[in-house]
Amino acid sequence: MEVEQEPVRLNKYLSDAGFCSRREADRMVEQGRIMVDGVRAVQGMRVLPSQRIMVDGKVVVYEEEKIILAVNKPAGVVCTTTDRFKEQNIVDFISYPKRIYPVGRLDKASEGLILMTNQGEIANQILKASNYHEKEYIVTVNKPITPEFVEAMQSGVPILDTVTRPCKIKREGKRTFRIILTQGLNRQIRRMCEYLGYRVEKLNRVRIMNICLGELPVGAYRVLTKEEIQELYRQVNKGGAK
Repeated sequence: MEVEQEPVRLNKYLSDAGFCSRREADRMVEQGRIMVDGVRAVQGMRVLPSQRIMVDGKVVVYEEEKIILAVNKPAGVVCTTTDRFKEQNIVDFISYPKRIYPVGRLDKASEGLILMTNQGEIANQILKASNYHEKEYIVTVNKPITPEFVEAMQSGVPILDTVTRPCKIKREGKRTFRIILTQGLNRQIRRMCEYLGYRVEKLNRVRIMNICLGELPVGAYRVLTKEEIQELYRQVNKGGAK
């Protein structure tokens, strides 16, 4: 006797299938790019695995293999699955043989660590701001760093109609500092610096939770180790970094 399956939200199905993130799925629904049993999908709809789901005219195939990669994104490459300019799109740039997508974003001018996966649930947990997961960056600005700048940055800066969470800052050089954030507002570090009269000249993400960039060359990627994946899941299941 077959067990009757419960329908799930379309964005969750596509995320769990390793096709794209939930946010990306919602964007594609808005753009009219998804069909379910020949009918254009709508936001919030629920689907069953037995239904025929197509994106841009291609049937979505459920990916069984669990993939998580660490990628050292070069400046000039965008972290999106919708931009079709091959020289700029992170998915086409990596050219991985299986369907994967970036976990969150790193703006075009920035470089460094970004995770790519086909695991929707862990991607959503990493991105969830309420989990306070750490991301670490090394930043170079256009003029000497002052104690006042460091204090203001780590205390909280008013941007995007909110005040940034307190964060950890360590000066690394005359114009370079290390910063650890637990949130991911749009172009957050650049906006924080701009508010304080500084301009970011170089931004490099070196860590996401327990995953470090290390010596990975710019433009290269690697598969996470078994130990890294176990710790990543441990932190995700714990509901946030300490």
